[in-house]
Amino acid sequence: MPFIPNITWFETIDSTNSEAMRNLSSLKCGSTYAARFQTAGRGQRGNSWKSTAGNNLTFSMVLKFGENLSPIPANEQFCLSEASTITVRDYLTDKGVRAVIKWPNDIYVSNKKICGMLLENQIGPGGFLASSIVGIGLNVNQTEFDPGLVNPVSMKVLTKVTYDIEAELEDLCSRLASNFELCETPEGRKALHENYLDGLYRMGVTCDYTDCRDASALRGRIVGVSPAGMLQFETNEGKLKEFAFKEISYII
Repeated sequence: MPFIPNITWFETIDSTNSEAMRNLSSLKCGSTYAARFQTAGRGQRGNSWKSTAGNNLTFSMVLKFGENLSPIPANEQFCLSEASTITVRDYLTDKGVRAVIKWPNDIYVSNKKICGMLLENQIGPGGFLASSIVGIGLNVNQTEFDPGLVNPVSMKVLTKVTYDIEAELEDLCSRLASNFELCETPEGRKALHENYLDGLYRMGVTCDYTDCRDASALRGRIVGVSPAGMLQFETNEGKLKEFAFKEISYII
């Protein structure tokens, strides 16, 4: 049964993901916490997310499996990242912003980051997902950024348009709900995976990287992503490697 996102706004909060986690047991599928300002926004693997108050979209959507969404095997949970990134990429495309997906779940425009995500999944009985908190931070109206951020950009910088944050969130949440429903079936997950690879930053392009496992230089090309979300890479010497998140660094 399709779910309808229910959005709750906070003026200030530590982190929408943290608030969703604190209230997870009482929240329904599609419950969404959005903040005009986060004092402790979080990114992947402990990274921080910095955002100017009121200018951007920082929100977390709760998914409950077995409620409005069919159970998803835990070993295929990467489909949630694929659905999330595809949704944001397509949303930006409709706004006139040509975006790509940077593995595992950032959104880039050219070589600049416009969106980051943090997905926190909870495993239930039988090796299936019980729930997930999908946190998204999208730069919308911000035009000046912390000098400590390497390569940020926003929708307003790119389009010169000032957006209604609340209206944009409603649109984006509706799109997310539709794409998360594709995760329910093997056919839907296959379609998401193919779509994800089609929009993957640097897919098939020879570039320089750093292997963070031993700090060695690496040159080659991305050739795929495994169902478990591992980056599949072919070196210039023809050797195939797989990397987990933070095991490879892009040189941009």
